[in-house]
Amino acid sequence: MNKTIFEKIIDKEIPANILYEDESIIAIEDINPVAPVHALIIPKKCIETLNDLKPSDADIVGRMVLVANKLAKELKIDQSGYRTIFNCNDDGGQTVYHIHLHLVGGRKMNWPPG
Repeated sequence: MNKTIFEKIIDKEIPANILYEDESIIAIEDINPVAPVHALIIPKKCIETLNDLKPSDADIVGRMVLVANKLAKELKIDQSGYRTIFNCNDDGGQTVYHIHLHLVGGRKMNWPPG
């Protein structure tokens, strides 16, 4: 199976602007931002979609949300507000089949989103 773009970033085969990294998570700037702040929080373990999550993955998903919280503070969007988004499958807007959490902020978010 071919590596996803995120696996290539994790393996340092292609460059990315890394905002955060630890043993289980990497966070990068989105190369096609939809707002002034648009980060992707990615587990190093490849899980294709939210539908593929197992109970044993609860910790990694929780850690992803905590990294989003940390980055929101560091990027100074925690007080004005931000949005976090998981996309799942084609109709949900998922384009890379390796789960990732979008952190989007720095402007007013509209509802409904799309």
